[in-house]
Amino acid sequence: MDPVIIVGAGPVGLALALALARQDVPSVVLDEGPGKDEPRLARTVVLREDSAALMERLSGVPLAGAGVHWAGWRSMRRKQVMREVTFGAADADADPGAEPATDAGPAPLHIAQHVLTGALRAALAREPLVKIASDSRLDSVEQEPSGVTAHTRGPKGTWWRGSYLVGCDGTRSTVRKLQDIRFPGRTAVERHAVAALRAELPRPDEALLHRLPPWRTSGPSAGEITARPLPDGVWRLDWLLPPGKYLVTPELLVARIRETLAGWTDGATPPYELLDTGVHTVHHRLARRWRVGRVFLAGDAAHLLGALGTQGLDEGLRDADNLAWKLALAWHHGPHEALLDSYQAERRAVVAARLRAADQALPLLRGGTGLRGFVPGSARGHDALLTDGHLGRGVLGAPGAYADSPLAPRHLEGEALVATEPGAPVTDVRVTAEDGSFVRLRDRLGRGALLVVLVAPGTGVWERKHWVTAGIMPRLAAAVTALPHPAELLVAEEYPGAAPHTVLLVRPDGHLVTALTGVRPADLYAAAEAALGGPANAKEEARAGSH
Repeated sequence: MDPVIIVGAGPVGLALALALARQDVPSVVLDEGPGKDEPRLARTVVLREDSAALMERLSGVPLAGAGVHWAGWRSMRRKQVMREVTFGAADADADPGAEPATDAGPAPLHIAQHVLTGALRAALAREPLVKIASDSRLDSVEQEPSGVTAHTRGPKGTWWRGSYLVGCDGTRSTVRKLQDIRFPGRTAVERHAVAALRAELPRPDEALLHRLPPWRTSGPSAGEITARPLPDGVWRLDWLLPPGKYLVTPELLVARIRETLAGWTDGATPPYELLDTGVHTVHHRLARRWRVGRVFLAGDAAHLLGALGTQGLDEGLRDADNLAWKLALAWHHGPHEALLDSYQAERRAVVAARLRAADQALPLLRGGTGLRGFVPGSARGHDALLTDGHLGRGVLGAPGAYADSPLAPRHLEGEALVATEPGAPVTDVRVTAEDGSFVRLRDRLGRGALLVVLVAPGTGVWERKHWVTAGIMPRLAAAVTALPHPAELLVAEEYPGAAPHTVLLVRPDGHLVTALTGVRPADLYAAAEAALGGPANAKEEARAGSH
């Protein structure tokens, strides 16, 4: 069968190619550039903990040394600390009047985008199932019932034949335009002046959001500065710009750097080395369709978001993770239209909800003083919203759940309640694999198989041979073998909110299908079948060509 054609060699396109290769699906990545990325320290990304873990699984290398996991987060308003978070440790000291410090769990990862892309490219160089075609700019796409043909122009212009095509080609997506897909939304929702510099600042491992700083800023300002650390003493600083076409000159940016650094160190401007600058413009747009037959959109080609700390790349990586296992199943077993349709249904709904939340919050946070100046506690509420966006929590930042997914099972008699809602990402816990080894649940994701997890307290202290044939295990193993798709049986000593003998069914992308009370083969089979889009039928292939 022909490979999957991926248009675009940014992080989303490269991650999708690696995710497909892990499931034995070949791909061709059309890269309109020379095959390497320009180092830009002013262009960075913040990844939530599970997205960072996904990148580590795909690249095969730990990213902690290439970026910074923040030790903490502070939100300030004028001279007052409004909110202080310490990752992995509660009860940290905070300034008087600040919100109590909280244990926010795993820290986000802040990393330069070219470093992340470089790690993915290095992994692809070792992957025989992936071919990267550099200097290949897409010119046209033709669909047939049996596949897709893409023509590229440039020095290496040629025809490529594929089974499916995924446009990961960014904001000005050629794939989206060729498929005549509308991309409505708002332009220049926010603009930020950006500088990457090396300097010694207080609290070197903590990120900071400073609203209405007490010093005078050079030129018009919306009064918000974000500082995020990178390795080797490097910081990325963002100054929110006022609405309109406000020109950021080099002289003005240097003046802002000097007064900001002086304000944070309570004195003269400390020594610093300016490494990179830029202007970051945030747009909010959402493609009307994410699928046209055998052509899909992902990442910035499908959506743009990023105001109030939300991270668009993080959502793009979730697009790739969601689409990869569905394409792999269709590639290996033939078209399954309900499953492929669910990509748009799930991902577009999640991104649309985040866009709505950001658009609803923006007038409150950016709309001048108004009523909020007279509402007690409103400043703290605004800081809480911004903190959620920057840290990947709440409506602005938390990973989306597919509660209303067309793949959700219906009317299961044995459903159990656990701390994870159906459709939400599962919690990463230690599990025992079929070979008796202890692994993390997250390490078993992305292989194309469903995961069945039995919660069985006490099994961790016994050798596998003592419990694998005891109790309910033989009946559960038989039920797993009978499922309509390959599945791996894992055992966990505990799972948040789960009673003993609870059975979890988990999708290849780590979202919970359902939790069941004990071994219920009929419910387990029905849930697995629903998660795969329902039973395939003879009409699927015909629909694939006329979608």
